[in-house]
Amino acid sequence: MPRVQRTDAAARRRLLARSVPLADGIAALLYPFAEVVVHDLQTQTIVHLANNLSRRAIGDATALDDIEFDDDEGVIGPYEKRNWDGGLMRATSILLRDDQHQPIGVLCINVAMSAFEQARATLDLLVHGVRVVPQPERLFRDDWQDKIVSFLHAWLASHHLALGSLTREQKRDLILALDASGAFKGRNAVPYVAKVLDLGRGTVFKYLKAARDDAARTRRR
Repeated sequence: MPRVQRTDAAARRRLLARSVPLADGIAALLYPFAEVVVHDLQTQTIVHLANNLSRRAIGDATALDDIEFDDDEGVIGPYEKRNWDGGLMRATSILLRDDQHQPIGVLCINVAMSAFEQARATLDLLVHGVRVVPQPERLFRDDWQDKIVSFLHAWLASHHLALGSLTREQKRDLILALDASGAFKGRNAVPYVAKVLDLGRGTVFKYLKAARDDAARTRRR
């Protein structure tokens, strides 16, 4: 594994300067959660800081002088570390090389995870923190909308279908299945089903009339 080799100082500064817009762009995109640091491996100092979260300064020592890099190494991480305040950070280090493929710098992206941890804790509390009881029958005994929705999604699951991808034929089959279950006894059931299935009310009535006429002819035979 080759150690860091010397590169002309002026050329090295020019090459490292190319990474500054990249660092600033990443920091701007992930603001205020990420800082991006550019390290000069030859001077072992920080040469650029975007959205400083670690309370370091340009010119501070990098402590990267003992690191050796493989010839094909480009990205290190993601890995976790602690910030000055003890907060968890997730980091990725990108190796910067000169035209001779020698490592001259490292661009480090450090993302503060505390805000995301707090958001996760809040969501966990919302999802799991309250004991959910079964749907009270006395409240939903006559709720035809709830019954239609329950039947509809049970039918979709049993046919391995998704509501948003139903063909017109599949919508027709679902309407007939709803009718057989007694779903259209509710006064406003047809407009409701038409809205859920993104159909015109006339289309729903047409499917129902055709099915009922077929059933009537079958009974007369």
